[in-house]
Amino acid sequence: MSIAERLRAVEERIAAAAERSGRTRGDITLIAVTKTHPASMMNEAIEAGAAYVGENKPQEVRDKFAEVLPVKWHLIGHLQTNKVKYVIDKCDMIQSVDSVKLMDEIERLAVSHDTKMDILIQVNISGEESKSGIEPEQLHELLKHAGTLTRVKVRGLMTIIPASNDREENAGWFRKMKKLYDQTAALAGEYKNVTMEYLSMGMSGDFETAIECGSNMVRVGSAIFGARNYQIVKG
Repeated sequence: MSIAERLRAVEERIAAAAERSGRTRGDITLIAVTKTHPASMMNEAIEAGAAYVGENKPQEVRDKFAEVLPVKWHLIGHLQTNKVKYVIDKCDMIQSVDSVKLMDEIERLAVSHDTKMDILIQVNISGEESKSGIEPEQLHELLKHAGTLTRVKVRGLMTIIPASNDREENAGWFRKMKKLYDQTAALAGEYKNVTMEYLSMGMSGDFETAIECGSNMVRVGSAIFGARNYQIVKG
């Protein structure tokens, strides 16, 4: 199958999952995860209708940006403070913010570039040691700190659940995350620069389950682009 055909198949699956959850395709944002894939493949997806792309490594955003057709870029992987400079003027959203220190560096560079940055707070909902993200109990601290900033806006939450082929296990984590999201959304008015609009959860192997459990943003890579090309990214 071509990239366009795989993208169309993913779109149909998203629409069906959205319908099962009482929503429509328009309620779900699809991030086409392009990590390690070349600009040529990204452009195929964009020409086929992909409106958002997601990269794991800030160096890839830096290196591929000029070769890619106009599209909204999301940084979805772990971000070190010394790599914010690679994405601050290129990405429309950073989904993987997990510390006050990182928020402050995004703010500092946004000021120097005279821009603004939408972010999601990454929550380690499972407590898995290998996963990035804050513990749920730390969320209040980060949301409160957002109110001290002028160029950073929190637009929602993101999570990565443990890898599993067990649908019910996955659904359990997604439901737990959705509960935290709903609780946070109910209190969003108490924080400055915070609007709970996006719950980003679900990838190629489980995005339908995630949508059924309340996700409105999914990050899909291999189902669109096929197996990854594990190239070494310099920098």
